Amino acid sequence: MSMNETPSGERIQIAFFGKRNAGKSSIVNAVTGQDLSVVSEIEGTTTDPVYKAMELLPLGAVMIVDTAGMDDTGELGQLRVEKSLQVLEKTDIALLVIDSTKGKSETDLHLISEFQKRKIPYIIIYNKSDLHEVSVASISEISVSAKTGKNIHALKELIAKQVCPSSNPKPLISDLIQKQDFLVLVIPIDESAPKGRLILPQQQVIRAALEAGAVPLCCQPSELSDVLHHIVPRMVITDSQAFGKVAQIVPQQIPLTSFSILFARYKGDLETVVKGAAALDHLKEGDHILISEGCTHHRQCNDIGTVKLPAWVQNHAGCHLEFSWTSGTEFPRILDEYALIIHCGACMLPPKAVQFRQNTAFEQGIPITNYGTAIAHCHGILKRSLSLFPEVQKLLIR
Repeated sequence: MSMNETPSGERIQIAFFGKRNAGKSSIVNAVTGQDLSVVSEIEGTTTDPVYKAMELLPLGAVMIVDTAGMDDTGELGQLRVEKSLQVLEKTDIALLVIDSTKGKSETDLHLISEFQKRKIPYIIIYNKSDLHEVSVASISEISVSAKTGKNIHALKELIAKQVCPSSNPKPLISDLIQKQDFLVLVIPIDESAPKGRLILPQQQVIRAALEAGAVPLCCQPSELSDVLHHIVPRMVITDSQAFGKVAQIVPQQIPLTSFSILFARYKGDLETVVKGAAALDHLKEGDHILISEGCTHHRQCNDIGTVKLPAWVQNHAGCHLEFSWTSGTEFPRILDEYALIIHCGACMLPPKAVQFRQNTAFEQGIPITNYGTAIAHCHGILKRSLSLFPEVQKLLIR
């Protein structure tokens, strides 16, 4: 990803669904003006969801997703359908493509039911109007032809009306700071840090601080004492893995939090993950913990998700625990085998996907927290790390 490119988790997610050979990929290519998807008369050409980040006027930064046919058959076909259904977890607007020469099918009606159940805005697109013109029944339906280009511009305008210009109206940090505030960002540069760059949460906090007119200062944990000797910052924001060391250095009167806690509020519900952290006090021998990350990356030695975090949790619980891991789009539908879910900061996931995962855990009665809150709790500093959020902090006062 380019340093100037909008992160995938900040883009409006527009997903195309439908049966095989309804013309989804042709519509995707017509809307984007690019050959993003392979088009063929052979059913099932698109096998896995195809993602393309792009600028789509008048919306701006979007993520276009072309999914496999929802009527695919066989064992492999069902796996493809399941992959396509996973896309719904993060979809801001769904576009259902129907072959106008065949009309709505049971598969299409089932998809519409899924959109409505998940409260996803949707548009029904009757493709192949050059072969058969359909009389549309509502303002959320349109008849087009990917072949001739008929009504493609009107479809773009209709999409723009359905989608909020901002995929996430929540502030990351702007409501916590004022112009000319000094912020100290503690960023360890160790064996687990990526070479030559900062990770996305650090980049986004720096950008948000600059946009608010504040002054972000970056340092490593070993430099923090010297920095605080020269300035008194509005707050200190640390990488979660350095929470314990940083908490010992930062004076109590200076607010301290982590990138992960800021993202818990920004992407999902901070109250939910704070309540979920309480489950760390009640883990027992053999309990199964799911550690879930929203992206896939090459794991370095001493990785936080697979090495450091399990060690901290197990030490806090004082007993042997079982751990499982998922990454990227993978997230179990059935969670009853887990005593707790610990999610990453989700910088690469759109808010809708984070909220879906939190809601799935809530509906099944499984506590869910995230890296920052879990680590702060294990180090006994969760209450302190929530001083910027007094209403949430009250949840810890018994």
